[in-house]
Amino acid sequence: MLDIPPDPGRRGVVGVVVRDGRLLLIRRSRQVVAPGMYCFPGGGIEPGESEPEALVREFREELGVEVRPVRRLWRSVTPWQVRLVWWLVDLDAGARITPNEREVESVHWVTPAEMAELPDSLPSNFEFLDALAAGRIDLTEPRWAANNDRGSAVE
Repeated sequence: MLDIPPDPGRRGVVGVVVRDGRLLLIRRSRQVVAPGMYCFPGGGIEPGESEPEALVREFREELGVEVRPVRRLWRSVTPWQVRLVWWLVDLDAGARITPNEREVESVHWVTPAEMAELPDSLPSNFEFLDALAAGRIDLTEPRWAANNDRGSAVE
């Protein structure tokens, strides 16, 4: 079990990138909370920051890429009482992912089935997969996004 103290006031964002039926996951570096665990990119929302702003900042910090938040997918609460908001995120297919080694050990593109088999995953990953399988999460992008229109769909 992870040794993370409860913090009922903390909020975070999680970015879900889908490409060819695969999900973008990171393995956390040994220098951060929950070292070596697999998770989606994301992190805490700083004071005064919106959810989309936090997503953009976290992807820059962790992976050195620019993303566009598309829409909210789901909400959850971690075992240590952090309220998470999960977003579908658009990452340009040509983007060069450059992990920040202080935060990210490795980057992986996995199917939901492969994700379910990862031994070192944050508990929220399994809750996400359960919600996805139950149809409570829709990973399809709006039609305009598939046509590369860069208009805003942020809620």
